[in-house]
Parts: sequence; structure tokens; C-alpha cells
Amino acid sequence: MDKVVYFNSVSDYNTACGLKTLHPLISIIDLSKCEPRSYLAGTTVKMNFGIYAIFLKDVVCGDIRYGRNYYDYQEGTLVFIGPGQSWEVEYEMSNYQPHGHVLLFHPDLIHGTSLGKIINDYNFFSYQMNEALHLSDKERHIIIDCFAKIQFELQQTIDKHSKKLISANIELLINYCERFYDRQFITRDYSNKSILERFEQLIIDYFNSDKPQSLGLPSVGYCAEKLNLSANYFGDLIKKETGISAQEHIQSKIIQIAKEKIFEFDRSISEIAFNLGFKYPQHFTRLFKQKTGMSPMEYRSLN
Repeated sequence: MDKVVYFNSVSDYNTACGLKTLHPLISIIDLSKCEPRSYLAGTTVKMNFGIYAIFLKDVVCGDIRYGRNYYDYQEGTLVFIGPGQSWEVEYEMSNYQPHGHVLLFHPDLIHGTSLGKIINDYNFFSYQMNEALHLSDKERHIIIDCFAKIQFELQQTIDKHSKKLISANIELLINYCERFYDRQFITRDYSNKSILERFEQLIIDYFNSDKPQSLGLPSVGYCAEKLNLSANYFGDLIKKETGISAQEHIQSKIIQIAKEKIFEFDRSISEIAFNLGFKYPQHFTRLFKQKTGMSPMEYRSLN
């Protein structure tokens, strides 16, 4: 890796763009006004964030590589970053000029506000780059309008209403983003069904291997990684598509498989539990009864 950059404050990012910091906890930047980053040509930069950032790409952007993949962001693509997240960006161009807008805000800005209490409920701040939000023209105009409202407040003299109004407008922006992500899950129905099919096959293959004995039960994180998705995006997608969580989906599949294995009378219930990946047989019994209303032994006696 060629370069590591830490953005632990709003001023850190402003300085990197060659801009003055007008407010220590929040900034909206027109990236086209930043200086071209010719000094980064041919380098890979890891950006570590200690602040929230919402990037709006205003042009088709296929000239930056994140990790091993290129992402051809269309006009009106939103990318979200939360504290503790990082990007690896490979700058391919000799005179890279960023375009778009970015809203940056420090967690301290929203402490004690309604947004501060629910910010962790917005999972898209930990989505991967390839899980960005793609906006329609109408949606893009709404986001730009939200940015403008926040910018307006930043240009006013700070008074007792400033923090409440700024945080309220950020919350409005984020709520629109949540709505638009719901729309994206629906409009990408074909792609989502493909993920569901791969998820189903992944679970089947998992239990047809020796992984349960060596790794235990499959986790949501394990499945998401194998499907090249972030755990949060994967969980949200499964919930939108099926109405149940990814964890519940995995548990349902475990019970389906368990119902078949229970009638292997040469095996004890404990052996079946261990074979499925349960560390303790009583955990298997508890889950089975929770899902079926009877214990494994009671279910076995039905035959």
C-alpha cells in the first residue's frame, strides 16, 4: 500500500481538499472545486474515516478502483461511509479531478439529538462500495435540495436553533436515502432473486460438507462474505425479499435438514446436533422446539 490517510475530523478532509473549515463538526463540499489530485496518480490510498460521509457522484465515474474492482458509478450515485469504515482507492488517472458533492459530519454534531439516538439503525453506513445507492433524476434533485437546506443553515449566524435544524435536515436526508434504498431493493428484483438462489445453494452445500463439524453453524457474516456482500446489506436484502431476517432463514433451513436427519434412527439426537454444527445438543433441542412446537424426540416418535 502506497499511502494511508486518516480523516478523524471534518477539518482533516477539508485540508486534504485544500479548503478552509467553516464549521468544526460539519461540511458540505463541491468536489469539483477541489484541486486536481495529480500527486496521487498511480498510487493506492487507504482512507480511514472517523466521521460520517455521504458522497454524491455527479458524473459517470469508472476511473477509480476500489479494492480489486472498478465501479462505474452513474450520475446520482450515493456512497455512505460511517466512523470506523475505510476505502482503498487506486487512482489510475494522471490528473484526477473529483466531481460531485460530499456531506461530512462528526458524531459529536448529533449527540443529544433525535438523529443521534437512531443513527446506528441506518445500516447503509456500513455497506460496501458495490452496494451504493443509484438515484433516479427525481431522487437526485431531492438529495440536492436536502444538501442545499443544510448548506443554508451553515451560512447562518449560529444560534440556539442551529444544531437542532442542522441535525433535523441531515435526518431528513438520511430518511429519504432509506426510502430510496427500499425502492432499489424492489427495482433490482431479478438481481436479488439471484442472490437468494445463491444463498439457498450456499446453505445446502454447507451442510453437505464437513464445514458444520469444523466451523459450526453458518453465520450471516459467513454467508454474506461468500456472496461478496456486506453483512448489513445482505441482511437488509433478505429481510426485504422474504419478510424474515437472514438469521431466521438460516435457522429455517437448519430445521428442514434436521427433520430429515431425525429419522436416521441409528443416530442419537446428540449426534445429529453435533453433525449439524451445534456445540451443545440442548441448543439444538431448544431451537427445534421453538420452531416446531415439539422436541426432536417427540418429532421422531411421530414416525
